[in-house]
Amino acid sequence: MSNEKKIQGLALKVGPLGENDRLLTLLSYQEGILRIAVPGARRPKSKLAATSALTYLEIQIVGKSKLRKARQIKILKSFSKLGEKLDTLAAAQVLTELSILLVGTNDAQPEILEAILIHLERLEKDHISQLEILANCVQSCVHLLALGGYGLPIQSCCKNNIDLIPPLGNWNWSCSLIPHEGFAIGEHPNAKVLLNPSELGLLQCLLRPNLPIKKNGEILGPKKVWLKLLFVIEIWVESHLNKGLNSLRMLKKIHSSNDCN
Repeated sequence: MSNEKKIQGLALKVGPLGENDRLLTLLSYQEGILRIAVPGARRPKSKLAATSALTYLEIQIVGKSKLRKARQIKILKSFSKLGEKLDTLAAAQVLTELSILLVGTNDAQPEILEAILIHLERLEKDHISQLEILANCVQSCVHLLALGGYGLPIQSCCKNNIDLIPPLGNWNWSCSLIPHEGFAIGEHPNAKVLLNPSELGLLQCLLRPNLPIKKNGEILGPKKVWLKLLFVIEIWVESHLNKGLNSLRMLKKIHSSNDCN
């Protein structure tokens, strides 16, 4: 069929559609966010019944309308292990929620999908600590926001364009997050968060591919600092994408009430 094609992507959400079908929200390489009807997927013996969120799929789709239909689905990779712990599941859902805000229909952004797959792999590794889960989530948000055009402007002061070079060890120095402007040196009355030199330095390090690690292999920075940086992400997303992330609030609640390893 001329309107039939094969696509690959990550299942972000799966919900009911009608009596027997499912509605799949997919982040695809070829077309950005797609919503696809999966006929008969809610029937127990359906060949398409295995469709679930956090699964990397190859799908044969048909149709020209906004809601196309899946004819065949092949599971390339399942991130089902992320659902075994509440904090890894919440961290993964932060990525899926954020990607829906950053990527539109017919808006192919393969680099965002690549980044999400990398970070999901990191979250799924064996014996990951709660602190590493939290740090990975913060860094993945920094990466996705930068790729989506809403990166945190952490290189220069939004008030005078001076380079933001945190003077480590100078505890009289501070930097303010002003939600709709950026980061400004010093304390400002409309600031939502105040960062010290170490906290800003850690945030700047997150633009690199890997997390900052101590010589002993542990994640750099205590839990309270990572929670503070998560709050920075929360404010920035709400201010610039005009919507909060429910999963981010859930992750913050989980880590605020439990001690990290």
